[in-house]
Amino acid sequence: MIGCIIQARMGSSRLPGKVLKELEEGKSILFYLLKQIRHCEFIDKIVIATTDRDEDDEISNFAESEGLEIFRGNEKNVLDRYYKCAKKFKFTTIVRITGDCPLIDPQIVDEVIKKYKENTYDYVTNCLKRTFPYGTEVEIFSFNSLENTYKNAELPSEKEHVTPYIRNHENKFRIYNIENKEDMSNYRWVVDEKNDFELVKEIVSKIKISPILMKDILLLLKSEPSLKKINMNNIPNEGYFKSLKDDNEFLKSKKTNQN
Repeated sequence: MIGCIIQARMGSSRLPGKVLKELEEGKSILFYLLKQIRHCEFIDKIVIATTDRDEDDEISNFAESEGLEIFRGNEKNVLDRYYKCAKKFKFTTIVRITGDCPLIDPQIVDEVIKKYKENTYDYVTNCLKRTFPYGTEVEIFSFNSLENTYKNAELPSEKEHVTPYIRNHENKFRIYNIENKEDMSNYRWVVDEKNDFELVKEIVSKIKISPILMKDILLLLKSEPSLKKINMNNIPNEGYFKSLKDDNEFLKSKKTNQN
């Protein structure tokens, strides 16, 4: 079974409560994300994986209102959350989507899944070498690969961001990266900062079709270049770079304890 696990929590440090911030009246970031994902052809089940903190009761309530299963687990160790969620629902294959990508393109998701299904890869993504816009990231991997990662990952970055262990061990896993025909990595509609939210709000107010595809957004941004400037100075992957610093502290501490 191919299960899509969407990680989402209210406790964002840069934009608290962002996943339930409304892009339109009654339509939050998470609402739009689900609306997009439901157009995917190859996903059998969608589950929202949130934390066991009280503040994330709102996300649990949202999932229930949408008729979705919810899984609640460790806030910081997202790898633990994914593994236990996948195990509970007996997923043989996992599609990983983060809750800050309200305009994920279902055609890109299906393309990544199709590449995985038609080959013998353990892990397929479109974000190893960046050629797609930020906010269109998708990863798919086998449950066996997730279990291997769960049992062997040590670094904080590997536990917080779920898949770095796979990407860092190409000798253990069969990995494939899908690249776009044209490099569009200078575009960004992931929601990390307030101005990201402002851009996405502009996009959904101007594109009144469903699903909203990458090509539709690019057409809009090229016809109205001022929109792209709204968040053009934001630093991509800031959270991941922070966790790499935590890795260094972890390794220093480990070395000290060994001595």
